[in-house]
Amino acid sequence: MMQYMVEKFKTPDHWYPSDLQQRARVNEYLCWQPTGIRLHGSKVFWLKLMLPIVFKLDIPEEKMSGALEDLDSSLKTIEDSFLQDRAFIAGDQISMADLVAVVEVIQPLAAGVDVFKDRPKLSAWKERVVQAVGKDLFDEAHEKIMTAREAIKMVDPSKMEAFRPRVMRLML
Repeated sequence: MMQYMVEKFKTPDHWYPSDLQQRARVNEYLCWQPTGIRLHGSKVFWLKLMLPIVFKLDIPEEKMSGALEDLDSSLKTIEDSFLQDRAFIAGDQISMADLVAVVEVIQPLAAGVDVFKDRPKLSAWKERVVQAVGKDLFDEAHEKIMTAREAIKMVDPSKMEAFRPRVMRLML
């Protein structure tokens, strides 16, 4: 959908570069993202935040440590394979791949996992993304996820009970 919108609304070239090598970098990340960082970042978010608060579940240590290992591996892939020595995923300018990537990296951060600790390359990249889009817009875009901890405390657990079997099957 993002590729369609970029083409339809003639956005600046850096979002989805016309240069084939740069576009391939964007497409490569977008293809990897759902089963790479998305899967692992979301799982950590659920295990650290949603399940303990909404479902009042204790998370087995081996589940949490396995999820954190998977997340760490995905973060390493972003740094070593996608960023390498570039400022952004596709090169010197921000692209839609960076926007998609930063959202996935912020999700576990919102659950209390400091994904930037001991990751200067990832941290510097995130700061470049913030600079490129502007701090106010970046903060606005991530406001809901960054305040999720407080918001889910308002959820009536009885309304979530119908989801318990599926969540247990998927997460535990």
